[in-house]
Amino acid sequence: MTTDSLSGDTLPADAVPAGGLPAGGLDAEILTSRDGVAGIISLNRPKAIHALTLGMSESMSHALAAWAGDAEVKAVMIEHSEGRGFCSGGDINLLRRSALEDHGIEGRRFFRAEYQLNHQLFIYDKPVVAFMDGVTMGGGVGISQPAPFRVATEHTRFAMPETGIGLFPDVGGGWYLSRLDGRLGQFLALTGARLDGAECLWAGLATHYLPSEALPEAKRRIAAGHEIGGVLGALSDKAPEPRIAAHAAQIRKHFAFDTLEQVLASLESDDSEWAARELATLRTKSPQACKIALRQLATSLTLDNFAQNMAMEYRIGSHVLVLPDFAEGVRAVIVDKDHAPKWNPSAPEDVTEDMLDAIFAPLAPEDEWRPI
Repeated sequence: MTTDSLSGDTLPADAVPAGGLPAGGLDAEILTSRDGVAGIISLNRPKAIHALTLGMSESMSHALAAWAGDAEVKAVMIEHSEGRGFCSGGDINLLRRSALEDHGIEGRRFFRAEYQLNHQLFIYDKPVVAFMDGVTMGGGVGISQPAPFRVATEHTRFAMPETGIGLFPDVGGGWYLSRLDGRLGQFLALTGARLDGAECLWAGLATHYLPSEALPEAKRRIAAGHEIGGVLGALSDKAPEPRIAAHAAQIRKHFAFDTLEQVLASLESDDSEWAARELATLRTKSPQACKIALRQLATSLTLDNFAQNMAMEYRIGSHVLVLPDFAEGVRAVIVDKDHAPKWNPSAPEDVTEDMLDAIFAPLAPEDEWRPI
């Protein structure tokens, strides 16, 4: 989750999705429509790069539930209305206000609805296509990665940068990142590194790479009822060489550990420019958040299903939301933008196992997250 909350803009008249006027009107934060056999969800907060609000998560869940029972809907497409991003994250301002003003009550409500949407997409029994055209971070990862068809373009910028604001890669990040090859997930979770569309395809975070100019035709054919894999395959373009592949061996070596201290020591032993750069990046992140992320990914690999992962992430989020690092991280990166957070604890060795145990501890039975 990477952006603040801003009000959405009104779309121009020629941006009405095919199939008629979207539910909620053109100024709604979520536009839902039907085109042929497809249900279409279009994120509509361009000034906030389509960051998810509580209402957006709930609206998406309602649309998915309605289409699940509609025999005429054969597929769902998730896209954005306009602007330079698919979805930049979640409503960070709401979460920070909640942390500072109501001890996380509203923030936990937000997490609960967003995680319900993530799980709903994960188990959805109709094919979903996510068009990751542009910025795809935080909450945008949570609504794209469950889709069996994930389309990257030359505009895609994928990241889970939460450790930079004292959070952790939630919205299912523990599940998806831990299952990437070569310890790439641990690298992404700790550093917040951004991947382009070609790198997403190489990593398995995208299933297809299309030029952005081909997206309208892909959507037209899917809505007409053509087989989705065939459509995307036919319109796919040869992706550029993934730049991150050149550092795959270093990532596998240095991020092979489940303790932050070992990762840092390994990078320190490498005198390459790449290692120095990644080490400097890690030094800017919340030590507590980094240690949470490493345990989160390791724990996720031991879980039987995605619902268990989301329950774990809800526990973590409920605790982390009211710890000092989150409000401080958002202050430094988003509010004051001085990019000089004062982390508490300030050093990796000061984040103890007892602290982590408390963050991962179960909630009261009535407060636990459960799929609806």
